[in-house]
Amino acid sequence: MISIENLRVEFSAKPLFAGVSYVINVRDRIALVGKNGAGKSTMLKIIAGLQQPTGGVVAIPRETTIGYLPQVMKITDERTVRQEAELAFSHIQDMQEEMVRINRQLAERTDYESEEYMALVEHFTQLDERFHMMGGLNYQAELERTLIGLGFRQTDFERPTSEFSGGWRMRIELAKILLQHPDVLLLDEPTNHLDIESIQWLEQFLQNHQGAVVMVSHDRAFINNVTNRTIEISCGQIYDYKVRYDEYVTLRAERREQQIRAYENQQKEIADTKAFIERFRYQATKANQVQSRIKALEKIVPIEIDEVDNSRLRLRFTCSQRSGDFPIICDDVSKAYGDHVVFSNVNMQIRRGEKVAFVGRNGEGKTTLVKCIMGQIPFDGTLKIGHNVEIGYFAQNQAQLLDEEFTVFDTIDRVARGDIRLKIRDILGAFMFGGEESEKKVKVLSGGERTRLAMIKLLLEPVNLLILDEPTNHLDMRSKDVLKEAIRQFDGTVIIVSHDRDFLDGLVSRVYAFADGQVREHLGGIYDYLKASLPIPPSKGRRDANPMEYSEEKSKFSSLRGERREGLGSWAEQKAQARQRKKLEKAVSDAEQAVSELEQAIAILEAKMATPEGGSDMSLYEKHGRLKQQLSKAEEEWTEAMEALDSITPNN
Repeated sequence: MISIENLRVEFSAKPLFAGVSYVINVRDRIALVGKNGAGKSTMLKIIAGLQQPTGGVVAIPRETTIGYLPQVMKITDERTVRQEAELAFSHIQDMQEEMVRINRQLAERTDYESEEYMALVEHFTQLDERFHMMGGLNYQAELERTLIGLGFRQTDFERPTSEFSGGWRMRIELAKILLQHPDVLLLDEPTNHLDIESIQWLEQFLQNHQGAVVMVSHDRAFINNVTNRTIEISCGQIYDYKVRYDEYVTLRAERREQQIRAYENQQKEIADTKAFIERFRYQATKANQVQSRIKALEKIVPIEIDEVDNSRLRLRFTCSQRSGDFPIICDDVSKAYGDHVVFSNVNMQIRRGEKVAFVGRNGEGKTTLVKCIMGQIPFDGTLKIGHNVEIGYFAQNQAQLLDEEFTVFDTIDRVARGDIRLKIRDILGAFMFGGEESEKKVKVLSGGERTRLAMIKLLLEPVNLLILDEPTNHLDMRSKDVLKEAIRQFDGTVIIVSHDRDFLDGLVSRVYAFADGQVREHLGGIYDYLKASLPIPPSKGRRDANPMEYSEEKSKFSSLRGERREGLGSWAEQKAQARQRKKLEKAVSDAEQAVSELEQAIAILEAKMATPEGGSDMSLYEKHGRLKQQLSKAEEEWTEAMEALDSITPNN
């Protein structure tokens, strides 16, 4: 689909990468990986046509469409959420306006037998067929499904985008790109502003996407679930692995071992050659051999080794004095802003040494409760901080509190104590502040760099209760591994607000889920919590390629949920409800089968329409329009059946 040949990029005559060649095929799911500054975002910009390379060719077929989501973009605030998302369908709206204009002309003209009138009728017929083939007026349903999948509520659709934070407006931009269904999706950190539910929805969308996907992400679980190919940018070159990320990590470790052995052999060869030259430089009988060795030395191409592997670096948060048995106790804690209730009647007891996670959609109150614990905002109810509790708090805006006049090294040197002072350079290297980077002043650092520096600073301060609000947002995977191990080894208590499933996995033993103004406790790890929650139903019209897997998964979660039912009433009521559920499950199954059969029929028909003979057969277009209408109706029946089934299933 897209061919990259001998690509070269230089900044101020310094090469970022050179001689890069690879092909992006249809249905490829590519994860671009590499350390920060390796050129991942630059690669996406070049493919998107927003930046020109120094040399090389990026060949993109003329008909190929590309959707690009950068990490940061300019967002306008002139429309509502719905109006902004509708821009993705501007081509359909333009077509609709043209049809209205032609229809008006047909109504005003009276020369029914003229060639011009018949040509106008023919043009209107073709537009109408194309309009219905592209979804026509049904695009509103797809728009709403996508916005809801990304975390918006129905009540948000008519709100101005200016009322939303930058993270929510980035979700709108992501929705617009997904709704266009481009042939190639280029996504730069798409999960940065998403919660766990939205990330799971996006995973499913990308798995079902018919085109190619190229992404940059530090969310290991996300790229493992979506990608099937990993391209690493390292030392100005690329290494193409036809495997997902976890398998790539293993292969990369083997490659690095080979690099180290080759480097060591080369260094020995260089040392031996230099020793020979120095020993016989002034002996006439060895002059020819010395000159030969000098020329050979000049021709040696130095072997480069990938960036330093810090996976063995062991860091630990410094735990201060022992705290009381219960560092945090909440009794009926509530918080409201006017008529808006953020949460109510929160009851929790966090024991000393526990590591717990706060999860839920953005805006459900996770950070608000943290601020209540920190005493930064008033609340109703009782919230007790235990005896001898010393809190280390990492807020999302923690970077703003750093002294801008200190260097990176000095910032950490001021808080380091004891033997850890001898490892400051190693610690900074683990968090991507190696070499000259450690001498930069804080005031010249980017927002992400400041966040990483604030995390290192907290790492070294003696506390016994850590509260971390989205600590992984600006860390690469290796830095996250270092941080995760440090938290795991911490002897104190930890509260983590995060949407990073891989980071939380194996780290927390209890999850507090924030939703609909309530905070519910779930014992176990993050995946125990996710398994106990209903899976996100597939996007209407874009179901998983294997409906049996979804059906089995649905049954599995239904049984899990059924095992936890309490107080359903009498046996007769349960039996009646079981009959009703069985009836609705059959309706869902029948609707799914109808949708699947219609989608297959439409796909076959569209294949015929793509041929020269089929393209001129108007009966195919008429049949296509009828099938699309039947599909829309079948999808509505599926949605109604699912909603009815959900309505009779009791809450946990």
